[in-house]
Amino acid sequence: MLRLDGKVALVTGCGTRGEGWGNGRTIAVLLARQGATVFGSDMDLAAAEATRDLIRKEGGHAEVVQADATRHEDVERMVAACMAAHGRIDILVNNVGRSEPGGPVEMDEATWDEQFDVNVKSAYLACKAVLPIMEKQAQGSVVNISSVAGLRYVGKPQVAYAAGKAALMQMTRTTAVMYAPRGVRLNSVVPGLVFTPLVQRLADKYAGGDFEGFVAHRHNQVPMGRMGDAWDVAHAVLFLAADESRYITGQEIVVDGGLVQATR
Repeated sequence: MLRLDGKVALVTGCGTRGEGWGNGRTIAVLLARQGATVFGSDMDLAAAEATRDLIRKEGGHAEVVQADATRHEDVERMVAACMAAHGRIDILVNNVGRSEPGGPVEMDEATWDEQFDVNVKSAYLACKAVLPIMEKQAQGSVVNISSVAGLRYVGKPQVAYAAGKAALMQMTRTTAVMYAPRGVRLNSVVPGLVFTPLVQRLADKYAGGDFEGFVAHRHNQVPMGRMGDAWDVAHAVLFLAADESRYITGQEIVVDGGLVQATR
């Protein structure tokens, strides 16, 4: 089940800074393990190459390029390179995202704009370039990585990130309806509190660098008593990318240990 043999998967934000398993790296590696040929991109080429090397070490197939997913020139170059190498794109995973603190009063306009560029425009640009390819193929699956911050307040003052992730989900739903008759599916994976290398940077932004306290607080917020990890996110992506989910479009899979349904 959930095999991706013969499929080409384009994964943005496929690198992880430093050691460990971030969402992008884990998604790319899991798709490759299931038989997909992975074409990845990241602003940090070294991070993308580390992901590529992990896949190749396991006997999988992967290539990567440096690209800023918020710049249409970079996105068009990325998609053109993937098509030149493989001639098709069956799966698109829009994994780019970043959170900055602040409410409407505290946050400056430049940060607001940047947050929408990173969290919404990046997916728009990739869809703009890839959807015509998938339509010609009469098949394809787009998976956008959103956040539970787009569904509820999760304890951090991050108004632009929350608004951007909510917008991403609505963009996904609307586009899914438009492309359903064309054989192309679009869905969102909505992670909750996930323990990745990013948590240290979040602790610096939101908890004054108190990493241990921040981690304990995040574990305590989750009804299951712990944060998830990047593999939990990646397995949801795999399901939506695979043919087993062929009748699912315009939906969200929330991967959060019950957080959204809780009041704590």
